[in-house]
Amino acid sequence: MTIKQRYETVLQRFAEMMPSPKTELHYDTPFHLLLAVILSAQCTDKRINQVTPALFEAYPTPETLAAATHEEVYQYIKSVSYPNNKARSLIGAARTLVERFQGEMPTDIDSLMELPGVGRKTANVMLAVVFGKAAMAVDTHVFRVSDRIGLTTGCKTPRQTELQLCKYIPNDIMHDAHHWLILHGRYVCKARRPDCLNCFLTDCCRHYTTLTKKSKQ
Repeated sequence: MTIKQRYETVLQRFAEMMPSPKTELHYDTPFHLLLAVILSAQCTDKRINQVTPALFEAYPTPETLAAATHEEVYQYIKSVSYPNNKARSLIGAARTLVERFQGEMPTDIDSLMELPGVGRKTANVMLAVVFGKAAMAVDTHVFRVSDRIGLTTGCKTPRQTELQLCKYIPNDIMHDAHHWLILHGRYVCKARRPDCLNCFLTDCCRHYTTLTKKSKQ
């Protein structure tokens, strides 16, 4: 199977099995999605969705969060991973939005990455989900799953994975492909025990092909 054939098969299969994928983070505004994504680093979406309703109610706008103290914000997010660092990032991002962008969410990756707590992955999430741009956010799931399936080869960094995926995935489905890979990694192609028996990609998966060959030796 050529790399082009693998992409075509995998993407078609994902489209059939998950026709309307979306983020599992709950949010009501672009600003609140930004907060949720920053908080989600090294933490489950389930946990983030438990803490964000009260946080969103307390801080509906960048201006309200920019005026908050570290101690105030910490109380809302103390059950997530690294709450001290994340409280600083949330307040810093809000203040930067107010001071540099008049409270409006930037629409380009370089400006988004000027916000404290926002790396390339978070910036790409914002571009794809909020603005519908052809951006591929590479988290641990995307990094792992794309390599296992065989969509990427030899990638040692998320940026390398992003570049390989963007080379072959059409722009008009890039947003969906990001969610397909995340959801597949979260529920099927898990880090420690990939559930190959319940996977709909085994016939075009490099990892499964390798396992099958080894079992026959």
